[in-house]
Amino acid sequence: MDPGRPKIGKIDRDTFESFLLARLGRPDPTVVVPPRTGVDAGVVDLGDGRVLIVAEDPILAIPGQPWEMFGWYTVHIGASDVAVMGVPPRYLTYTLLMPPETPDPDLRTIVDSIHRAALDLGIAIVGGHTGYYPGFAAPTIGGVTVFAIADRDAFVTPAGARPGDEVILTKGPAIETTGIISVLRERELLTRYPEPLVRNAQALCREMTVVKDALTATAAGGVTAMHDATEGGVIGGLAEVAEASGVGMEVDEARFVYPDEVRMVCEAFGIDPVAAIAEGSLIITAGAGRSSRIIADLAKAGIASSVIGKVTDHAATRVMKRRDGSEVPLRMPAQDPFWPVFFEGLK
Repeated sequence: MDPGRPKIGKIDRDTFESFLLARLGRPDPTVVVPPRTGVDAGVVDLGDGRVLIVAEDPILAIPGQPWEMFGWYTVHIGASDVAVMGVPPRYLTYTLLMPPETPDPDLRTIVDSIHRAALDLGIAIVGGHTGYYPGFAAPTIGGVTVFAIADRDAFVTPAGARPGDEVILTKGPAIETTGIISVLRERELLTRYPEPLVRNAQALCREMTVVKDALTATAAGGVTAMHDATEGGVIGGLAEVAEASGVGMEVDEARFVYPDEVRMVCEAFGIDPVAAIAEGSLIITAGAGRSSRIIADLAKAGIASSVIGKVTDHAATRVMKRRDGSEVPLRMPAQDPFWPVFFEGLK
């Protein structure tokens, strides 16, 4: 990344670990899973054999998409960060901040779609804040917080991968990148590719959730860790699981599920698919004897997946073999390639 150009997206790991993690308020022994790199939710011990699982996300509106989708994203992206802990999300709060000129029908559409998505997932909305404020270019979810309650020993974290486990990826890489860019830059794609392929790419926006993926895998049994591959894509997500678990990992890109729509969008805009934001792509580690059952159950749920590699006990070796045969280290990209293409499209 150009050092003179500001990064877009999440803050860098060094700032997170050296600055933010030193500023977490009062230490409390009931916090059993505190903020950590690559961990999707926090966990608090309730003292009665149960834990409270909490996750939070902001949600930005995507130009060119209906407000119904904005509401759907709000719920599913928040809920996904709890579901990857192996627990069904149960409660939700959200803050909706809107420009003062927002038409009343838009407010009603957004709130109604959040309500309907929560109903679909069995989530109760228990609080939040809604209001009009100058300075916002479009309606924005300042934060959606999703909660669940689980037995003390009934959740997993991205830190649970063990040597000998297999690594599974659902749907393929760059799912979010493909869906959003194909909407935002539709006209450019339609000049180069068949319209049905572009429409299929846009339909991937409805795949930007891992709630079903995670709960299906958990029910199949044998899951040791799960992680939603968001900013930094699949390669960043794999690196975070390996780092959090203190293990090695060997992955082969040729074994990924690779939708044609992903290939199209990444080719068109010069995006490395494994490094691009991939909400909807779930990384799972599981005992080697359990992977086939997990993949079969995911298939029954309509979710494509594949074993893409293995977990090893050699923590110094974390590599991905690319489709061209080269090997690259598993690490978080300095800049997610989605964001420059996204903001160029806004122009």
